[in-house]
Amino acid sequence: MSKWNNKWSFLAGGVLLGSYGVKLLCSKDAKKLYTHVTAVVFRMKDEVMKDITTLKENAEDIQAAALDINEERALEEEAQMIENAKAILADAEAAADEM
Repeated sequence: MSKWNNKWSFLAGGVLLGSYGVKLLCSKDAKKLYTHVTAVVFRMKDEVMKDITTLKENAEDIQAAALDINEERALEEEAQMIENAKAILADAEAAADEM
């Protein structure tokens, strides 16, 4: 019997808690709390968006610098190839003159 009494007690407690819980959730104080929590969430969102913007700008700066480095390196390699080709031509002309 005590098993059934326990179940009915839990059921009655749940109904009571549910009834007063709804009233508590709809109270002015609860609405004020929801408003403050929502305001905090919006402030956090703004801060996160600022951080994301800063991170994105830094990534774009890094990308631009990396592209500049690669372009400069390609120009240096091209200049080195031109110098090597001139040296080969000079050697070939010198060899042709000796013949």
